[in-house]
Amino acid sequence: MARQWGPSMRAAEKAGCVVSASRAGQAEAGSWSCSGVILSRCPDLVLCHGGIFTPFLRAGSAALTAAGAAFLPGDSCGDDLRLHVQWGPAAASLAGRAERGRPGLCTPQCAGPEPGPPARPGGGRLLQPPRPAELLLLLSCPAFRAHFARLFGGEAAEQWRFASAAPDDEVSEEEEEDQLRALGWFALLRLRPDPEEEAAAEEERGPVVAVASPGAVPKGAPLLACGSPFGAFCPDIFLNTLSRGVLSNAAGPLLLTDARCLPGTEGGGVFAARPAGALVALVAAPLCWKAREWVGLTLLCAAAPLLRAARAALGRLGPGTHALAALLPQEMGAPWGLPLRDPGPPWAAAAVLVECGTVWGSGVAVGPRLVVTCRHVAPREAARVLVRTTPPKSATIWGRVAFATQETSPYDVAVVNLEKDLHGVPLPVPAEHFHEGK
Repeated sequence: MARQWGPSMRAAEKAGCVVSASRAGQAEAGSWSCSGVILSRCPDLVLCHGGIFTPFLRAGSAALTAAGAAFLPGDSCGDDLRLHVQWGPAAASLAGRAERGRPGLCTPQCAGPEPGPPARPGGGRLLQPPRPAELLLLLSCPAFRAHFARLFGGEAAEQWRFASAAPDDEVSEEEEEDQLRALGWFALLRLRPDPEEEAAAEEERGPVVAVASPGAVPKGAPLLACGSPFGAFCPDIFLNTLSRGVLSNAAGPLLLTDARCLPGTEGGGVFAARPAGALVALVAAPLCWKAREWVGLTLLCAAAPLLRAARAALGRLGPGTHALAALLPQEMGAPWGLPLRDPGPPWAAAAVLVECGTVWGSGVAVGPRLVVTCRHVAPREAARVLVRTTPPKSATIWGRVAFATQETSPYDVAVVNLEKDLHGVPLPVPAEHFHEGK
């Protein structure tokens, strides 16, 4: 396992960072922070989530949903915006800093950023001092926004909630609206030059990560998410926290993973085990609820189309940004838009969505008109049940509960009899042997 994840872990920790935004001269106003990905060195380019910039937009968060808004230049935010980026040092940069007699930042008690002596074994982590940065542009992936609107818009929007707080927490409607508008928006930053740092990082000049085309990472492939829970709070322990999962599903550049992410990891990178260490996506929304029920899936935006949008936006900003577009990481693997190399296991097509009123869950088609699901999803007293199959042969068929176990039964099983046949769905074959789980 260590051999499989070693390159991805190194790539994730080398590229991971945390971004903080605050108002100049207004420390009492607090700060906003999220995770980010270092794209290149010398100059240092960082991609992070765009949600932390909504309080600074001159035109308010409505500018993010304006017709045709694919990107906003850096001057869309007020002049009082102050940005800082912090990351953990690589072994090479630590050695270089030690040789020059310049220690790293040690925060053993999550204190403020004050220079201190190098950490002793068993002490706090050595962190790079926060570096000032400037906002180049805010950008979104049009295809991501289109798929999100199609899947979570319309009448279904009332049942879904994407926010950094639980439904019962006190969050104003304005704050929740701002978070929803910023969903799918990211920010490209450039760190302000530091002559000493640039001289030390000369050998690391160029892209920090390689970007995988979504077509190169099949559904079910293992993923590694790297983000900083709670943003800039206590980076000593939370910076670049790792979480494993798989690519659960995809709709264009809108991806799902079951890797567990927390608030503050928005903008964090998600890396593949194969191609080793390749950046697959960025975290768009780590938490979501449906009908006030928490959904344990993280919403991602594919990195490849997002960087394509960044290149196009940099080309339109002006001559001074043209050279930066060439420094963004290039794609590797199958080109965008090609079918996945691995069509997925045959049993995946037999999985269906079962809806009974406001309750929903999964089911398995075991016959042309029979679906097995859980009794708590489709109880005995249910009048009608709606069954939806997965693409590419999507279908919506009504059915009725033919059998359901009693509530006192240790088995939570129900069988739904459909009104029409399911076409093109492979039927599972019962196994003769099974291996007990551990």
